[in-house]
Amino acid sequence: MRIGREKVRENRERVVTAASELFRTHGFEGVAVPELMKAAGLTHGGFYNHFASKEALAREALESAWAAMAQERGRARDLPQLLRGYLSEAARNAPGKACPAAALAGDVRRQSPSVRATFAEGLDSMIDSIEAALGDDGRRAQAVGLVARMVGAVMLSRAVPDDHPLATELLEANLKAALEELPDGPVGRN
Repeated sequence: MRIGREKVRENRERVVTAASELFRTHGFEGVAVPELMKAAGLTHGGFYNHFASKEALAREALESAWAAMAQERGRARDLPQLLRGYLSEAARNAPGKACPAAALAGDVRRQSPSVRATFAEGLDSMIDSIEAALGDDGRRAQAVGLVARMVGAVMLSRAVPDDHPLATELLEANLKAALEELPDGPVGRN
C-alpha cells in the first residue's frame, strides 16, 4: 500500500524528532537505526526510504535541535531569564530536550566533517543570539565566553552524579558569575 506525500513527510519528521532527542540523550553512536525507527513508531526497514545514511539523519536531527533551541532563546524575555533556564537542574536533567551543545560537544568531534559543520553552524547561531541579547556591537568575545561558560557548566554538572552537591554547585556558581558579567541596562542583571 502506498502512502501519500503528507504521510511520508510526517513520518520523516517523526524520525528526525526522535533522533534529535535520542542523539542528545545517548550520543550519535549510542543509538542504532532500529532504535531510532522504533522511537518514531516505524519499522527500521523504512529508514533508507527517508535518509541516505545515519549521517544524513544526524545532520538533520542537529538542525532540528538547534532550531528548537533558537525558539527557546526567542521565548526568553531577557538574557537573565535565558541563563536561569539554561543553567538549571531541569535542563541538566533533560539532555534530550535541551541544548545540543551541552549534550553533544564531547561526541560530535568523532563525527564526519559535515555533521561537525552542522554543529558549528548551530553553535555560531547561539553565540550570535547571545551577542544580540548583550546589546551593543562588539560583544562577540563576551558572547563566546558566556556560551562556553553555559555549555561547560551543564556538561560538567551532568558528568557528576545527580545527587552529588557538585552537580548543583556547578550550575549555581556559573549562573551567579554569568549574571554578574552582564552589562547594566535593559538586558542586564534582572
